[in-house]
Amino acid sequence: MAFKAVPQKFAAKINALTIGTGEREISLGGENVFPFYSFDAPIENRPKIGIEIHDRGHYAGVPGMDAYYAGADTLAQTAKRAAAAEGADFLAVSFDGAHPDNGDRSVEDCVAAIKEVADAVDIPLVIEGSKHIEKDAKLFEKIAEALSGRNILVMSAREENYKGIAASVGLAYSQKIGAESAVDINLAKQLNVLISQMGVKSENTAMNLGSAAAGYGFEYVASTVDRVKAAALAQNDTMLQMPIVTPVGSEAWTVKESIVSQEDFPEWGPREIRGINMEVSTAAACLAAGSNAVILRHPESVKTISKLVSQLS
Repeated sequence: MAFKAVPQKFAAKINALTIGTGEREISLGGENVFPFYSFDAPIENRPKIGIEIHDRGHYAGVPGMDAYYAGADTLAQTAKRAAAAEGADFLAVSFDGAHPDNGDRSVEDCVAAIKEVADAVDIPLVIEGSKHIEKDAKLFEKIAEALSGRNILVMSAREENYKGIAASVGLAYSQKIGAESAVDINLAKQLNVLISQMGVKSENTAMNLGSAAAGYGFEYVASTVDRVKAAALAQNDTMLQMPIVTPVGSEAWTVKESIVSQEDFPEWGPREIRGINMEVSTAAACLAAGSNAVILRHPESVKTISKLVSQLS
């Protein structure tokens, strides 16, 4: 008996969220099929890849990245180099230097730096904070104001500070918001509900469900993303239909396999190759589970994942 394919597409769909402006703007989400199921229905927007830098430059100490960013002495110069990386769809700027334990860079300094970045590049911008609840709330408000009209995505609004971020970033300055939770479908949905109750449209919100490097409890990440997508599409749960953006680099480049020296573990090979492999493996797994965008650090990882997405889309 001949095989007859039965398409599995849904009446519900993931919200399409647009960031950036002009010819470089990108849209995340919009699909009504499971990840890469283009054989069931056309996928409106392929997954996107971001490249991450931080306010103290790039993530130094890795030969390939050091060589790629050689001569880029300011954040704006680093941003310009990152934006030119093959396969990069958007630029993610992390302000970890604003954390009180990492230099406590002032909000004013951060705003001045991001304005220089915005003037230097036309690629869509995603703003990551310092991971300090109080500092980030102030930082995000001022950056949203300074970049009014650039249609940025601000990561991350958490349960502890979502009210201020929703009011300023989402409502006052009409920027996009990333809702960050900790690898739990119920927490993710609850935060989305709270943000929507503040008046921010669901179409202007993305989700950061959390991540882990491949092999480090990643099964929780995969199952959570999978459950979110299933609820959004099969059950038409409107509070889980936001596109998913997953920061991968911050996880992949901090685990043992990526940071120990070759001298300590000669059988593991060069550290940089291990880091790239961890980043690529994690990003590919996140995209297969249902992430609509991943944020990476190494230009080689960005290029590799971009080619993978192009071949599967």
